[in-house]
Amino acid sequence: MIKIAHVETMFPEKFGIPRQSGLIEECRGRIVFEPEYRTKDAFKGLEEYSHIWILWKFSKVERKNWSATVKPPRLGGNLRKGVFATRSPFRPNPIGLSSVKLEGIEYDERLGTVLYVSGVDMLDGTPVYDIKPYLPYVDSHPEAIGGFSDRVKDYQLVVDNEEMLYQCMPSDIAKCVVKMLEQDPRPSYINDSDRIYGVCYSTYNVRFRVKGTHVEILKVEQIL
Repeated sequence: MIKIAHVETMFPEKFGIPRQSGLIEECRGRIVFEPEYRTKDAFKGLEEYSHIWILWKFSKVERKNWSATVKPPRLGGNLRKGVFATRSPFRPNPIGLSSVKLEGIEYDERLGTVLYVSGVDMLDGTPVYDIKPYLPYVDSHPEAIGGFSDRVKDYQLVVDNEEMLYQCMPSDIAKCVVKMLEQDPRPSYINDSDRIYGVCYSTYNVRFRVKGTHVEILKVEQIL
């Protein structure tokens, strides 16, 4: 497949990225297209839609051989499920699919047509293969059954001292980091209350640990 664009987000590394698109609306980004795909005509009518699908590549996944089963993190990292029954990045083809809100379309003299989106779940620089409009009358299925994911979709931690974040960074970034921590970015098979983690977002590195269902923020560092 041909790369037509890349996504620019505030996620410099994989750890901490939302497990699904649309999970955290505050996570924003923009899609910058390759020169040959920047013509305005290619986007005519897209402004009529509120959401779009992004077909992209898990660019940091390195695995020569694929496995028929994977261990979903939300199931504790021990129970195996078929790869096609999960959204694991470790697939025969490292292809991701995200549904995001289209916040705006702007034309830049240097970059051409740029799409601004929210609810992103992609690493900064992620290659994009295609963009398609989201069609509510066929893409939305409220009656759908979500398999094992339905049993863990409401799992959430409590951030005890989130005021530390608001003191150290802009409120929009702090709000996003709080929601990232609430979703528990840790591998589910690790349950060490003394272990210290670091999650990066924008130009900040937030050090934290988890005890039970509570997150304790320990330190906020500026990334140079």
